[in-house]
Amino acid sequence: MRGVVMEKPGDVRVEEREDPKILEPTDAIIRLSATCICGSDLWPYRGVERVDRTPMGHEYVGVVEEIGDEVKTLKVGDFVVGSFVISDNTCEICQSGYPSRCVRGEFVSQTIGTQAERARIPLADGTLVATPAQPPPELIPSLLAASDVLGTGWFAAVAAEAGPGKTVAVVGDGAVGLMGVLAAKQLGAERIIAMSRHAKRQALAREFGATDIVEERGDEGVARIKQMTNGLGAHSVIEAVGTQESMMQAIRATRPGGHIGYVGVSHEGVSLPADELFFSEVHLHGGPAPVRRFLPELIQLIWDRKINPGKVFDLTLPLAEASEGYKAMHERRAIKVLLTL
Repeated sequence: MRGVVMEKPGDVRVEEREDPKILEPTDAIIRLSATCICGSDLWPYRGVERVDRTPMGHEYVGVVEEIGDEVKTLKVGDFVVGSFVISDNTCEICQSGYPSRCVRGEFVSQTIGTQAERARIPLADGTLVATPAQPPPELIPSLLAASDVLGTGWFAAVAAEAGPGKTVAVVGDGAVGLMGVLAAKQLGAERIIAMSRHAKRQALAREFGATDIVEERGDEGVARIKQMTNGLGAHSVIEAVGTQESMMQAIRATRPGGHIGYVGVSHEGVSLPADELFFSEVHLHGGPAPVRRFLPELIQLIWDRKINPGKVFDLTLPLAEASEGYKAMHERRAIKVLLTL
């Protein structure tokens, strides 16, 4: 089969890889219908994370081709959406709502690699969710978004306690931040402030539900949020970047007693000043999103045409042109790239 391999930073190739096989009775083999490139894939591309002939990709939808003897909830032919974290969905941690930290969990990224024609998904019953029927082609991008960015943005909004009567500020205008805007809208937030300097992303943020746009960053961005909220700060802040500046911007833009949902993967030595955090009196809740927890609800919302997160894909390329997709996202010419198979 064909699959994307990152040879080294900046060097993405589509090569012949070994076809996946059932290794455990709880496995499933899926034939991918679509996959995509994530913002987190850019960390190794830029040399921030180690990479060495690594299979890439962790977002995926497709059709079940084969199942192990112990798979009970799926059948061959089902169209499925999977989480970017493998989970059994039965352990105590999963049952408490955090399948992204399943005691048997593993990340799909850089191990399984779903920027490929097929993939072996361990713990299939706990990781994959079947759609009500075979989806029409126009729903596939949105279902693919549910595999990571929609589920991650949704978790960020839930963690930030976005809801009726709340002002929500979103730090980060990438795919996850934009999904955070969509989620905050669905959760009933009264006011949603998208922090963005890019006209195309601002327009999409407004389409997803943003009521205001703030272009300032850092301390200037914080001051603008305070100005818009009677000097208090936002009730809820979504942090979807993972840098020192974005984390401090989120903390300082949140009112005392407010909530921050942080889902940006921290890199480059992010550290939080304990004294400032202590006196800010904000709630911090985040980490790898428990996407599997939200998949049934998100799939139904997409199926019923109540949300259309697939609009976040602004460039579609065949799998063979994955290298160009990485380059386009690295250069911020694309928000998120969908790869067709």
